[in-house]
Amino acid sequence: MTEPVQGGEQGQRSGVQVLARAATILRLLAADSSGGLTFSELVARAGLPRTTVHRIRCALEEEGFVCTDAATGRLHLGPGLLQLAVASRRDLPTVVSPYLERLSRELNETVDLGVLDGMHVLFIAQHPAPQRSLMVVSRVGARFPAFCTANGKVLLAQLSPDELKRHLPKKLETPSQRKLISRDDLLRELEEVRRTGLGYDREEHHVGICGAGVCIRDIDGSVASISVPMPAARFYADADAVSATLLRVRDEIQIALQGA
Repeated sequence: MTEPVQGGEQGQRSGVQVLARAATILRLLAADSSGGLTFSELVARAGLPRTTVHRIRCALEEEGFVCTDAATGRLHLGPGLLQLAVASRRDLPTVVSPYLERLSRELNETVDLGVLDGMHVLFIAQHPAPQRSLMVVSRVGARFPAFCTANGKVLLAQLSPDELKRHLPKKLETPSQRKLISRDDLLRELEEVRRTGLGYDREEHHVGICGAGVCIRDIDGSVASISVPMPAARFYADADAVSATLLRVRDEIQIALQGA
C-alpha cells in the first residue's frame, strides 16, 4: 500500500515543480520591456534545461498564455492570460462593445480596444469599418510598441513619470522609421496627452496610417484604450472631428462603467 502513495506524492511534487517553472517563464516574459525574449534568452534567464523550457513553452503556447512574434521569433505573453484576468472581473470588451460598434458606424472607421502589456499595447477587441477598404494594421492579440501608437500613448500617460523612466526602452525606434523619438520628447508628449485626454499616431508606427486614441478607466482601476486608425489623408482632414467624437464616446462609456 505504501508504493502507490509514494508514487502519488512524487507525481504531485513533479506537478508542482512544473507549475513553478511555468510561473517562472511567465514572470520573465512579463518583466521584459525590450520587445520580447528569444528562446535562448528565455532559457538563460530561467536557468532551466533547454528541453524543459521548450516543453513548457509549447504547453503555454497551446493555452494562449505565450505567443511567438511571427516576424521576429521573439516570445511574449499571450492573450490567454488577459482572458483569465478579465474573467475574474467582468468582460470589459462586452460591456463597451455597443459603444465601439456605434463609434465605428458613426465614423465609418475601424475601432480598436487595447490594454497595456509591459511597454506594448495589446489589442483585445476590434470593430472593423463597415464600408471602408482600409488596410487593417492590427488584429486581436497583436502587440505594438506603446510609445509610437495612439492607443499606446494614452495608456502610457496613465503611468507615473518614474514608472515611465524605469520601464521605457532606452532606444525608441519607430517601426515606420519615419522619425526618431527621444525619451524627453515622448515624456513631453505624454504630458500633453494627460492634459487633453487624446493620443495621436502620425505615421509613427506604419507609414500612411495615423490614429487617435483615448483612455477609459473601469471602477476597479483597470484602464483600456479606444483608438481609431485611418489612412493619413483622412486623418489630417478629419482629426478634429474624430477627436471630438472619441472624447464624447469616452465620456459616455465612463458613465456606463461607473453605473454598471
